[in-house]
Amino acid sequence: MNWILWALLSAFFAGITAILAKIGVAGVDSNLATAIRTTVVLIFSWGIACATSPLASLQTLSRRTWLFLALSGLATGLSWLCYFRALQLGPASRVAPVDKLSVVFAIALAALILHEKLTWQHWVGGSLILIGAVVLALPRPA
Repeated sequence: MNWILWALLSAFFAGITAILAKIGVAGVDSNLATAIRTTVVLIFSWGIACATSPLASLQTLSRRTWLFLALSGLATGLSWLCYFRALQLGPASRVAPVDKLSVVFAIALAALILHEKLTWQHWVGGSLILIGAVVLALPRPA
């Protein structure tokens, strides 16, 4: 499978996640809900890693790799904490599109930090995502 199919599967599962999380976070502290979800992800991801990768490869990882994977994990945790709180306070159909502004942030950060060259497609696509998120998040008239 190529990266596009994996990315579409990721988007599909992220969409399901929003709905399941909205149902699951009802009446529960959002931080506790995030901790439960994270525990499930931890167990699931270690199960997949153990089934597909030799654990001896852990010893070959550089300090830089450990550092950036740890920082990525912290960023993920902060994202999930904020996402669950937003879901607790707002409708999933408005929270999820705003959360997807992460695409716009990723494009901008890829240019700033990774020095990736942005094309007109990045600018147009990023602008459409931004406009779509704003339109979907706007308050609806009563």
